Amino acid sequence: MIDDFLYGTAGDTGPLAEVEEAVRAAAAAEILPRHRKLAAHEIIEKNGPHDLVTAADRLAEEHLTAALTKLLPGSVVVGEEAVHADPAVYDALGGDAPVWIVDPVDGTRQFVRGEAGFCTLVALAQHGEVHASWTYAPVLGEMAVAVRGRGATLNGVPIRSGAPAPGAVLTVATSHPDYTTDAQKRALLGLLTEGIDPRPCGSAGLEYLAVARGALDAIAFNWEYAWDHAAGLLLVAEAGGAHATLSGAPFRIAGGNDLPFTAARDTATVQRILAALRTGG
Repeated sequence: MIDDFLYGTAGDTGPLAEVEEAVRAAAAAEILPRHRKLAAHEIIEKNGPHDLVTAADRLAEEHLTAALTKLLPGSVVVGEEAVHADPAVYDALGGDAPVWIVDPVDGTRQFVRGEAGFCTLVALAQHGEVHASWTYAPVLGEMAVAVRGRGATLNGVPIRSGAPAPGAVLTVATSHPDYTTDAQKRALLGLLTEGIDPRPCGSAGLEYLAVARGALDAIAFNWEYAWDHAAGLLLVAEAGGAHATLSGAPFRIAGGNDLPFTAARDTATVQRILAALRTGG
């Protein structure tokens, strides 16, 4: 079903462009008009001061839900705000229907502060496998698209993650400490070692894009919500990168992963990061 949608019988990639247009349209209608113009009542704390939702998040997700399910009849949407309202929505990741995984505003804190470092994330998955993804940073004017087995592009130009230079210090974006267990904190402390330079992450989607384009060596995260990771993990993989959880197994979008996990520019870097995390843990 997904292959037919993405490529048609003659390799038609028109639906890819239609999804891209739907993502751009949602941002233009619901996100950009509120950038730097949010009223106080449009900003709500969900689970604390670092977990915010805005009117832009909610309305953009509603816009995308209507547009994407229309493009692919029979599909369902697992969106961050829908799951917040009804956690049972997340169960669709384990079902048979094609699933659109949506984070309408990834980097909400940056969005609320009026910064440019936020994006909209959309991934199309079925049976636990991500087939395509879209990462759109509207203020930055960047649209990254990945299709399983067909590579990754940024604004239509193919991108490759490459590999760090031999002996170079690895720059690694890491989870915000507010969202780490004690065991995960200990694992992340393993990154405080010679040859690794950890820093706090911004928008997860944009950190994945930085890895995919070779501007960041790796990420090390310890939360597993699919809307934060599905699009970026495919983007990194299709750009030539790799990922693994602490146990060495691949990350599963439906959850139950051994955390923290890492995604990096190449397999050798993944192994270096995992070794450091295991030392810390």
